Amino acid sequence: MIVAFSVSPLGVGDDVGSYVADAVRVVRESGLPNRTDAMFTSVEGEWDEVMDVVKRAVAAVEARCSRVSLVLKADIREGVTDGLTAKVETVERHLRADGAGT
Repeated sequence: MIVAFSVSPLGVGDDVGSYVADAVRVVRESGLPNRTDAMFTSVEGEWDEVMDVVKRAVAAVEARCSRVSLVLKADIREGVTDGLTAKVETVERHLRADGAGT
């Protein structure tokens, strides 16, 4: 499965980068395939291991503030591996075929 999630502290002001970094650090240290962009961090693996990483990422933020917001989207598909890369490569292949990627 792939889970894209965003965890943010509430009530700490506009500068939340260090809190988000705490959550991303948990994801990266998990050893699971992951990718972080401006809005979400995606992590790929089996249900229990991915949800454990999300839970620990939330706990890392919660350790420094009393209220946390979590947005989560999951793509649950049996038998798929390397979905983080494969999905993007498929779109890029279609763009190249259509001439839109050049």
